Amino acid sequence: MTPMTLDAPYTIVSHPVLLHKLTQLRNVNTPPADFRRLVKEISGILGVEASRSLELKAVPGLHSPIAPFTGQAIAHRIGISPILRAGIGMTDSILDLFPTASVFYLGLFREKVSLQPVEYYQKLPAKPTVDTLFLLDPLVATGGTAIAAVSMLLDWGLKIENIKLLVLLGSKPGLDKVAAECPGLEIFVGGVDEQLTEEGMILPGLGDSGDRLFATLG
Repeated sequence: MTPMTLDAPYTIVSHPVLLHKLTQLRNVNTPPADFRRLVKEISGILGVEASRSLELKAVPGLHSPIAPFTGQAIAHRIGISPILRAGIGMTDSILDLFPTASVFYLGLFREKVSLQPVEYYQKLPAKPTVDTLFLLDPLVATGGTAIAAVSMLLDWGLKIENIKLLVLLGSKPGLDKVAAECPGLEIFVGGVDEQLTEEGMILPGLGDSGDRLFATLG
């Protein structure tokens, strides 16, 4: 799996399988059940790519059916922060990679007129209990919600280098804004569109990911 960065402060994961699935995800005729499956599958590819730099520790004293061996395990305590509600669709795929990870939901929504993020839920422990955290935001349009989520995690006590933002699809203006306002943040994105509509939607985008996930269109 080979990432590709196009003169940008974020990594575009340009794997052919991901691009194939992203095309299906964008399609207006993709039903909610398939949309949920595709979100999970694309998120898994992003998660594998984003975890390339995780440190390993030796696990001695193991035995295969043939002989003793020393294995390896992820050294970091892993956390996952899905941004409600659409981030829920990405959660299981990252939990499949890290079954013992802690999950910290962040409730944020974008106010329709001002397009500014509004926080409505978080239940973070008093101090950080993880070493590396995957922040899950399916769509980065204007970038405001992702920036607000990163700010919440920094206020909690995490360092910016311990946060990895996973995005299915982003706008170039939004991603550039997140990168500018959160220097040092690692961003992994499946696709980038150049423009936003006047209403702040990614163009051509894929619509409202939460509504498509949970069949609440209309």
